[in-house]
Amino acid sequence: MRIALCSLVALLAGAPETQAQVPFHGGRGPTFVRSAWNLEPGYLTLYTHTRFYGKVVNVPPPASNPKGDTTAVAYWNVQGGAALNYGISRHFELSVVPMIYQDTNRRGKAFNIPDDIFLRLKIASLGQRGAAMTYGIELGTRLPTAKMHNLPFEPYSAGKVSFGATALVSFARDPLYPEDGFSAHFNLGYWNHNDVGQILSSDAPQIAVTKMTQEFLYGAAMILPSEKFNFRFELLGSAFISAPPTTAFSRSAVMYLTPGVSYKPYRWMALDASSDLRLSGSATPARNEARLYTLPRYSAWRVSLGMKITLLPTSLYSMSERDLLMRKAESRRELFEQIIKEQRETESAEAELERIKEERRKAERELERLRRILEGEARRQQQEGQNGDDGSLPPR
Repeated sequence: MRIALCSLVALLAGAPETQAQVPFHGGRGPTFVRSAWNLEPGYLTLYTHTRFYGKVVNVPPPASNPKGDTTAVAYWNVQGGAALNYGISRHFELSVVPMIYQDTNRRGKAFNIPDDIFLRLKIASLGQRGAAMTYGIELGTRLPTAKMHNLPFEPYSAGKVSFGATALVSFARDPLYPEDGFSAHFNLGYWNHNDVGQILSSDAPQIAVTKMTQEFLYGAAMILPSEKFNFRFELLGSAFISAPPTTAFSRSAVMYLTPGVSYKPYRWMALDASSDLRLSGSATPARNEARLYTLPRYSAWRVSLGMKITLLPTSLYSMSERDLLMRKAESRRELFEQIIKEQRETESAEAELERIKEERRKAERELERLRRILEGEARRQQQEGQNGDDGSLPPR
C-alpha cells in the first residue's frame, strides 16, 4: 500500500534520478546522460519522474532472546521530483530540478519533503553547423533544502552546497535532424561536495569529514529512434577521487546500465520507462549502524517512470503535420543558407589571402629588381672611380 501511495505522489510530483550527483533532465537527448544539444530558444519543457526500489529482509531475533521468531522487514526507496528546462538562446539552456519526495529509511521521519534542489546551466550546441559532432559543458550546483542527508541506497550527500561541471559530446548520424536518427552521447564530469567539517551520522558525532569529498563522473548513451518509440541504452557511473569517512552510506564506486524506451503519442509529449541495473559497486554492507541486516550500499535494481511535456511554445499543440514539415524545411533552409554564407565567407577570406600573397610576391619582385638596379649602379660608380685614379684622361 505504501509503495502504491508513494509512487502515485512521486509520479504526480515527479522524481529525480540522482545517480552520480547529476539528476535526470527534461532537455533533448537521453534521460540521464546529458546531450550536447540545447533546446531551441523560447522552448520550455517539464519532465516528471518516479523511481523506486524494494527489498524484503529477514530480521534475526535479538541477542536477549535468541530462540525468538525471525521477522521480515520491507525496505523501500522511493523518490519524486520534476525538471524544468528553458532554452535561453542557441548556446544557453537553464534547468531547475526540485526533488520533491525522498525516502530516508532513517529513524523518526522516514522521508524528506522537500528534498534537495539542483540548478544547472548548459553551454552547448557548439561546433560547426551541419556537423555530426556537437560539444558543450554543463555547470551545476546542489542546494541542500532537505532535512536529512547521507541516505541509504542514494548517492553521497552531506547537506552542504555542492557543485560540479560536466563535459558533453554528442554524435548524430543525421546532423540536419539529429533526433530522427541514431545518436550517441558521452559525458565526463567532476563533483565537489564541499563537506569539510560535516558530521554525517548523529550516532558518531566524533567522526567528521576532514578532507573535501570529490567525485569523478562519467556516462555514455545511444538512442535508436522510430516514428513513435525511442529505444535507448545508458551507462552511468561515479568513482571517488577523495572518499568520505566510514560513516557515509555510499562511499564506493558504482556503475549502472539503464535500458529504456520512450513512447511519443504527441509531438509535445513523451512517456518514459526504464530500469537501472547495477553492474558494479560494493554489495557488502557499509560500516554503519543504519546498514542493518546486510543491506547493500546501492540498489541492485531500480524502476523508473516519467513523462515529458513541452509547455512552450503553445503553437506546438495546434500545429498540423504539414506545418511541422514546413517548419523543418524552413529550419533546414536556414541551415543551408548559414552553411553557404560561411562557405562564401571562407572563400572570400581565402581569396583575400591569395590577393595579399600575390601583392607580397609583386612587392618582392619589385624589391629584387630595385636591388639589381642599385647593385649595377654601385658597380658602375666603382669602375668609374677606378678609371679616375690611374691618371688617364678621358678621350676627347
